Amino acid sequence: MSQSPLYPVSREPQPPYRESAMTKVLAVLLLVVAGALVFTVIQTRRQSGGAAITTYEPRPIAQRPDDGKLGADEQQTIDVFEATKDAVVHITSLETRKDRMTLNATDIPQGTGTGFVWELDGSIVTNYHVVQHGDAASVKLANGKVYRATIVGKAPDKDIAVLHIEAPPSALKKIALGESSKLKVGQKVLAIGNPFGLDQTLTTGVISGLGREIKSVTERSIFDVIQTDASINPGNSGGPLLDSSGRLIGINTAIYSPSGANAGIGFAVPVDTVNAIVPQLLTHGKIVRPGMGINILSDHTAAQQNISGVVILGVAPGGAADRAGIVGTQPAPGGGWEIGDIIVGIDGADVKRSSDLYKALDAHKVGDQVELTLENDGKRRKVKVELQALP
Repeated sequence: MSQSPLYPVSREPQPPYRESAMTKVLAVLLLVVAGALVFTVIQTRRQSGGAAITTYEPRPIAQRPDDGKLGADEQQTIDVFEATKDAVVHITSLETRKDRMTLNATDIPQGTGTGFVWELDGSIVTNYHVVQHGDAASVKLANGKVYRATIVGKAPDKDIAVLHIEAPPSALKKIALGESSKLKVGQKVLAIGNPFGLDQTLTTGVISGLGREIKSVTERSIFDVIQTDASINPGNSGGPLLDSSGRLIGINTAIYSPSGANAGIGFAVPVDTVNAIVPQLLTHGKIVRPGMGINILSDHTAAQQNISGVVILGVAPGGAADRAGIVGTQPAPGGGWEIGDIIVGIDGADVKRSSDLYKALDAHKVGDQVELTLENDGKRRKVKVELQALP
């Protein structure tokens, strides 16, 4: 490889020249430069046919043929965004840590997400996974004001959490509720959130599927989930999914992405589920779940034993199942275990795995009565159970 040429700068004194000789040299150099410039201009004009150099101006603005009016669909999207954006908030999950030496408390950010105003009393709804690693949160409203929030209630099984901020009702705006049970595949939807920290981002799409099932952070199934192709990215979690009228139909919760990038498959917890759970979180701080007072065998282990249905391992003494005469798995006299009752149906619907049972129970409340179809030693029977509140 050859080295780059070097151009040293000399500091040695130059030989003396007489002033008249130097003047002549400079004059000759100026003539040479001037001649070169004239030659260049002549050559340029010859190549361009002698025409003058063309100058360009900004192009004129074209007028829309419809006098500037937006399309009906465009205007509707704008109207929905303008009517609902002020209800959407930016959430930062915080973990409070105390310095061991000074005992001063410091808030450490644990992640960000989206939420929306539920009531004008300062109730904010978001996903549980947005705040699960913190003990408090910071909420920034659309007007830029930031409030410290307390976590009022959590429903990890449904990935829902409720926060509370001390903000004046005049600074808050809530979204009208829709019904997820009446949605149709193909309906237009809009999502508002803070993907990658970009506040008040709007994406649109359609409902791609209904009745989907996803896993919560507790591995418990969330049922009747809405699938959409509206772009949902990290930071969108907890934000509202809206119909074309601007009504809330779900909470944007997850995406399916083999590569980690948005693949156009997003999921939202349906508003019917949200509307059933949030009042419980506001009242009790948790979900008051209906149950029967039983422990069950895992689906994986049941499948290994070629068992279809939900195997009851244990029955809580005095609980709903115990009062109904349901039998759990017992030690066998000769060693091993004697399988107890197996739930194979509830209210006439087949039960083949635990999610079938959970889905049926989600449709009930404490005090409701359900009819179970049980199988034991090849024989079937039906019993009625009054659902109890689970701890």
